Amino acid sequence: MTIQFRDFIIILRYKKVNRAKKMRLDKFLKVSRLIKRRTVANEVSEKGRVLVNGTPAKPAKTLKVGDIIEIESAKNPIKVEVLQIPTGNVSIQEACTLYRVLN
Repeated sequence: MTIQFRDFIIILRYKKVNRAKKMRLDKFLKVSRLIKRRTVANEVSEKGRVLVNGTPAKPAKTLKVGDIIEIESAKNPIKVEVLQIPTGNVSIQEACTLYRVLN
């Protein structure tokens, strides 16, 4: 049985997509565009204004599918459920498919 180059690329892409089950909180907030910059996501998390499943979370908190993220702000508090964990950066159109707004 021989594997052609095209088949090899498909296998690599499949493994890359399926192994990405977790991501840091600050990176997810940036990639999903809930917060514009990762440094801002770090600052907000350090101040205790980001809750994951009801508990204050540090920037290094590992997220998984199904987690509930609450971002407390004076202007626009938001509560979302994580639907997908991306492998890296995603397009603007794809960013809104990573979460579902709950309120």
